[in-house]
Amino acid sequence: MGLQLSMLRRLLLRIEDGLLVVLLSGMILLASAQILLRNLFDSGLIWADPTLRVLVLWLTMLGAMVATREHHHIHIDLLGRFLPPRLRPWIQGLTDLFAALVCGLLAWHSGRFVWLEFQDGGILFATLPAWLCELVMPLGFGVMSLRFLLQVGRPQPLSGS
Repeated sequence: MGLQLSMLRRLLLRIEDGLLVVLLSGMILLASAQILLRNLFDSGLIWADPTLRVLVLWLTMLGAMVATREHHHIHIDLLGRFLPPRLRPWIQGLTDLFAALVCGLLAWHSGRFVWLEFQDGGILFATLPAWLCELVMPLGFGVMSLRFLLQVGRPQPLSGS
């Protein structure tokens, strides 16, 4: 069971990293093509700008998920720097718990937003529903919340320590 869980975890991490690479590469190529088309041929792809906005959203959320996974997320450890080393894990646990709560609330409310978009039937561009493009928000914040929860009680070294 432990080996299967470890293999599943590695597979999910590879999928996450692969998505990040594919989306970033696609965004760079699409933005470059759009710039070239506009500057050289005085034209462009009508769907490129909305697609790039969606790609920025997806890259942001996937990047935040990876940063949380790798413990490279933004954190304020001012208090932790001045506390004795024995208290640092407690402070870190509290901040991880707080971050999990904030991300959980963001997942809940962005999920409500996506649900309202689904009910509204809004179209982002062409025939692509807006809710489908926004689905990364509750999923990303949910994953980050879960990762912060799993970090509680598993101290990571504070930066500058």
